[in-house]
Amino acid sequence: MSIRIVIADDQASVREALAVMLDLVEDITVVATASDGAAAVTEVTAAMDIGGVDVVLMDLRMPGTDGIEATRILKGLFPDLPVVVLTTFSDERSVLDALGAGARGYLTKDAGRVEIAAALRAAFAGQAVLNPEVQARLLDAVEAPRTKAVPAGLTPREVEVLRAIAAGLSNREIAQQMFVSEATVKTHINHLFAKAQLRDRAQAVHFAFTHGVVG
Repeated sequence: MSIRIVIADDQASVREALAVMLDLVEDITVVATASDGAAAVTEVTAAMDIGGVDVVLMDLRMPGTDGIEATRILKGLFPDLPVVVLTTFSDERSVLDALGAGARGYLTKDAGRVEIAAALRAAFAGQAVLNPEVQARLLDAVEAPRTKAVPAGLTPREVEVLRAIAAGLSNREIAQQMFVSEATVKTHINHLFAKAQLRDRAQAVHFAFTHGVVG
C-alpha cells in the first residue's frame, strides 16, 4: 500500500527536490505540492476527493498562511490526517507551536530521505516522531522542571512518565528508568492520556510543556 502525501514548502527548489526524492520511495506517492499553507489546504482538500491524502509534509515558516496555521486548519477539517513538520527551525517554541497545532511529527531539514520516509510511515501508523536534535532540545528543558500544580489530576508516577515521554524516551527506556515492566508503563500512559485527553505522544509533549510539567 502506497502512502499518499502532500508536500508544502515555499522554496521551489526544496519542494521539487523533496517530491522527486520521495516519489522514488517504493511505498510513498506524492500526490500534490504547495508553495504555502493556504495552497496546502487547497491541495489536500482537492486530493481528498480523488484518492485521499495519508500524510502532509509541512514546512513551518512560509509567507501568508504559515505551517502552524495550515496545520491547525487541516486538523480542523481532517482530524485524523497526520502532519509532519519539516523545517530548519528546531527551537523549543517552534516545536511546541507545531505540536500544539496538531502536528504528529517534527523533523529538521538535515534529515535524509530514509529518515523522512520513516517519519512519514510512522505518522501514517499513528505514531509521533521527533528527530534527535528536537528531542535533545526538549530534553534540555525537561532537565529544569517548573514547580506548578499537577495538571489534570495526574499522580506523581504519571507525571514522571509524562516527563519521560517529553524527553523522547520509549516505553522500554521508561520502564528501565522507573524499574517497572513495560506493561506498567503502558498502564500509566493510558491513564494519563485519558485524564489529559491526549491522542498521542506528540500531544503529550505539548501538554507537558504548556502545563509546566517540564520546561
